[in-house]
Amino acid sequence: GINAEYGAAIQRQSKTGEPWKKIIIVIEGIFSMEGAMTKLRQMVELKKKYKAYLYLDEAHSIGAIGPNGKGVCDYFNVPTSEIDIMMGTFTKSFASAGGYICGSKALIETIRANSYSFFYDNPLSAGCCEQIVSSLDIIVNDPEGKIRINRLKENTNYMREKLIKNGFTVFGRKDSPIIPIMIYSIDKIGAFSRLCLNENVAVVVAGYPATPLFLERARLCVSASHTKEDLDKSIEVMTRIGRKCGICK
Repeated sequence: GINAEYGAAIQRQSKTGEPWKKIIIVIEGIFSMEGAMTKLRQMVELKKKYKAYLYLDEAHSIGAIGPNGKGVCDYFNVPTSEIDIMMGTFTKSFASAGGYICGSKALIETIRANSYSFFYDNPLSAGCCEQIVSSLDIIVNDPEGKIRINRLKENTNYMREKLIKNGFTVFGRKDSPIIPIMIYSIDKIGAFSRLCLNENVAVVVAGYPATPLFLERARLCVSASHTKEDLDKSIEVMTRIGRKCGICK
């Protein structure tokens, strides 16, 4: 919830005491470094309470979660009409380039009329557009789409549960395809990544300033294409290296 101090700050400007003319709440569907999901229903309630606008970034959730792969609105069964602005990327689930933004007709026309990139950037290539359309078609219309979404969920939860069982500190929510393994030491992130790579397991690590100091981590992104053998091999290598580096029990 929102405490009284923040509630007062939201309702009125601190210097003038005048009410704010516009409030925009900006959230991510899945937080890219934490693997946590936004509390979407509570955010919608907050938006209504303070007559705010809700801006949802679905870069890591669209095409990845929800029974139909349509992101956090699908996952939490919240109508998309409750969200004022929805955006995401085509570089992850759609394996292409660029991104999208959705909203009212008036909003989109305003963005088109005022966006620097709309006037001065290049459009997507035909190949990238076809990749996006075909990926969307698989997610929405092809039975294979649901099979992949369910497999991603199974792979994600399998990996998360095994890592926790093996003694790692794992952040994030169940069903989130982003799995942060906490390393907590800036001098260990390079060693962990390099030693894993020596055994053909590529691990993305992140430290300050991408994370707070002493909250260094490895960020795993599981795919529907990973087999159980892939996951077991990765878990075995990361556990062995993690114990060598002193980041798991």
